Amino acid sequence: MPIELLRDFLPSTGALIGVVFALFVLNHVLQRSGPARGLGLRSQLFMLAATVVGALIVLLMLPMAAGTRLELIRVLGLVFSAAVALSATTFLGNALAGFMLRAVRNFRIGDFIRCGEHFGRVSERGLLHTEIQTEDRELTTLPNLYLVTHPVTTIRTSGTVLSATVSLGYDIPRAQVEEVLLEAARKTELEDPFVQILELGDFSVTYRAAGILTDVKRLVSVRSHLRGNVMDALHDGKIEIVSPTFMNQRRLSADQVFRPRPTPAAPPSSAASTPDEVVFDKADEAESLEALRETCKKLEAEIEQSGALIKETPEGAERDRLHAELQRVETRRDYLERLIAQREAEAKGTGP
Repeated sequence: MPIELLRDFLPSTGALIGVVFALFVLNHVLQRSGPARGLGLRSQLFMLAATVVGALIVLLMLPMAAGTRLELIRVLGLVFSAAVALSATTFLGNALAGFMLRAVRNFRIGDFIRCGEHFGRVSERGLLHTEIQTEDRELTTLPNLYLVTHPVTTIRTSGTVLSATVSLGYDIPRAQVEEVLLEAARKTELEDPFVQILELGDFSVTYRAAGILTDVKRLVSVRSHLRGNVMDALHDGKIEIVSPTFMNQRRLSADQVFRPRPTPAAPPSSAASTPDEVVFDKADEAESLEALRETCKKLEAEIEQSGALIKETPEGAERDRLHAELQRVETRRDYLERLIAQREAEAKGTGP
């Protein structure tokens, strides 16, 4: 009796072992060929479909009557349908939102985005979520459904307007303030600098010094640099940055002003890392890998076009030149593939 029972369950047991082994190998292959952390969108869908197919194979191999097997498949179908219906607002909602974000293409890995109170650079995009790296170097995971249901602001890679605001009293001439603030924006190396008056308050005027920053990857450091230059320019122009309602209990002379004594500024060290490099390290790495993959795709397309062109070209010097060009492109593609594999291995080893 035990031998017969073992004989009956031997096919289903073998199928179960085979399915588990196949899923393990498939997951390993997809991990090596996918993004630096986890599986990509297509890989996740492929693993989900493979798991469902494997479960059906094991179910069909179970030793039971055809009618019983059919009833079991119906019960599992009902359970699956109920689970899908209950999780439609979360799992399927985020999955469909992920498809929508891919179709809209309003941002990509490495871009600065703002959604609600969240701001940072995109470091990972998945089937159900999008990960951003904030200005504190923290990783924030946002559900794709949240990104679809809330406005998403993307900083253009071609440049963005960077600004700093300051409130000054009505006793300071507007032309003098604008000249000083324009000089601060020029010193920050912003393109097309300008000054705006944002608000005429009860006690002070709010000014905005702004300009176009073309290298958006330096957003954090240049923003801090702009504020420092605004403060230094106002001090150099003998303009007090103090509220008109300022009160102090100390006895001061009538000619006392509130600004620091001028000191020579230390030249910035060229070897020092900028805050942007420290804060957005993971986003930089993810963007670099994405750019390498895009380059590999372009090289693959170029190789296919060169191969078709070689077949149509008769023997001669032109065909030899095309062969040499094809070998050069293939060598570059192989080098980039090895570099991508190395970067992914390093990212997996140092990731959180």
